[in-house]
Amino acid sequence: IEGGTKFQENVQTTLVPAGGAAIVEFKTDVPGSYVLVDHALFRAFNKGALGLMKVEGAENKEIYSGKTFDTVYLPEGSAIQKTPEPVLKVAQSLEDKLKMGKIIYNNSCAACHQPNGQGIPAAFPPLAKSDWLNADLKRSIGVVKNGLSGPLVVNGEKYNSVMPALGLSDADIANVLTFVTHSWGNKKKVVTPEEVKAVKKAEPASMEAH
Repeated sequence: IEGGTKFQENVQTTLVPAGGAAIVEFKTDVPGSYVLVDHALFRAFNKGALGLMKVEGAENKEIYSGKTFDTVYLPEGSAIQKTPEPVLKVAQSLEDKLKMGKIIYNNSCAACHQPNGQGIPAAFPPLAKSDWLNADLKRSIGVVKNGLSGPLVVNGEKYNSVMPALGLSDADIANVLTFVTHSWGNKKKVVTPEEVKAVKKAEPASMEAH
């Protein structure tokens, strides 16, 4: 721990000053998923302030016996951070839903799925003209509510990453999904808090879907 007396194992920390940059070179001895975390932005970790580097190669059982568990980085234990309340409290019209949904999307979704809904190739699937999103509204509600991990195919491309449950209220989930379905060529659907409430809370799903 920097400036302390305890010794940390298997953690590399590089200080990058505000406005600065760093190039870090290191070697991995075994394949696996390596989490890159911006520890200076704990409030933003659910908004893209981390990366997942997947390393492929020959196994070395003497160093690591194999993959045991994939999870989401939660710096405050199992608690899920809440996103800031949007400016509007209750959406009374479709215009309000779209306005609130856009605020929530920019705060909680845009870092991974991008402001234009195009996602990041091989990392985060697109929401624009998404066959996966448009095929099953109830399933999409469950993903935003409960998170998702595991392989899936979106618009013919394979993805295998982790999306955390964001801790949004039923109303916020309804508004952000209404915004997303009304954007980027998706099938326009108005999602209600009642529909969101009807989808049960669960552990993050592991779902292979086409």
